[in-house]
Amino acid sequence: MGEQPIFTTRAHVFQIDPSTKKNWVPASKQAVTVSYFYDVTRNSYRIISVDGAKVIINSTITPNMTFTKTSQKFGQWADSRANTVFGLGFSSEQQLTKFAEKFQEVKEAARIARDKTQEKIETSSNHSQASSVNGTDDEKASHAGPADAHLKSENDKLKIALTQRHLPWRSPPCPPPPSAANVKKWEMELQTLRESNARLTTALQESAASVEQWKRQFSICRDENERLRNKIDELEEQCSEIDREKENNTQLRKRIEELESELREKETELKDLRKQSELIPQLMSECEYVSEKLEAAERENQNLEDKVRSLKTDVEESKYRQRHLKVELKTFLEALDGKIDDLHDLRRGLARLGADN
Repeated sequence: MGEQPIFTTRAHVFQIDPSTKKNWVPASKQAVTVSYFYDVTRNSYRIISVDGAKVIINSTITPNMTFTKTSQKFGQWADSRANTVFGLGFSSEQQLTKFAEKFQEVKEAARIARDKTQEKIETSSNHSQASSVNGTDDEKASHAGPADAHLKSENDKLKIALTQRHLPWRSPPCPPPPSAANVKKWEMELQTLRESNARLTTALQESAASVEQWKRQFSICRDENERLRNKIDELEEQCSEIDREKENNTQLRKRIEELESELREKETELKDLRKQSELIPQLMSECEYVSEKLEAAERENQNLEDKVRSLKTDVEESKYRQRHLKVELKTFLEALDGKIDDLHDLRRGLARLGADN
């Protein structure tokens, strides 16, 4: 799977001056991409930045590293492996804060990964030491153990010694025949060796019986272990079912609470409806009274409408009479104007006659 980017930002990259260890030297001419990468295979984290074809940051994060904010937009960290100090200049304080938070998160993840690796190494080392010292259960069953091996070795040595004691004497360089005292001494030693051999044989037999017993116990323990594993699997399955039942019970409990809340609301509504139902007779009587009033008002309204229609008729007749009178008045005025004109003409004629006379 390789490395995967998990966080990316842009910043101006600087490195500490190796000669003065004080001044910052720009590693990029402009803001470049700075990314956190996670290596799945090695379970490690790196900060990588590339400017064109040049790698300007390649820093592996360790639990001992610390990212320090030296200003509102600048931060730095030291990399002992690269033997330098990296500095980043951001365009905003928010970008610096996000980068610092990611640095702390990756640092903690690196620490957890290191602790897990050390635990695996220690566990593997302890397991190998225990296996080398005690051996596995199968090795214990197939071998009689250190004590039995020692007894077997001693028994072999005794057999070799007895065989050598009973070999026929050879010609020189063998020593001369032993004396009676030496024969007696050898017989005593031989008796002692025979007794030791008998004890060792008994011990070997007991050890072999113990091995068989250990084998039987190992087989019983193995069967018991298998039975316990099956029982554990059954219990885990039961626990899973219990967890599912608990989850279902929790959901049912929530649903019951919701239904109870709805029931309380319905009961409140029912009480309100009952109170309102007590007012129904009074409302009915008021409704009948209002209905009577309405009927009376309708009758009165009908009478008023009849009167209005009669008045409208009268008004129409009055308007018609007015129009007729206007016509007659206009005709009269026109006739009057004619009479007046005639009178004017008559007056002018009389005036002319008077003037002539």
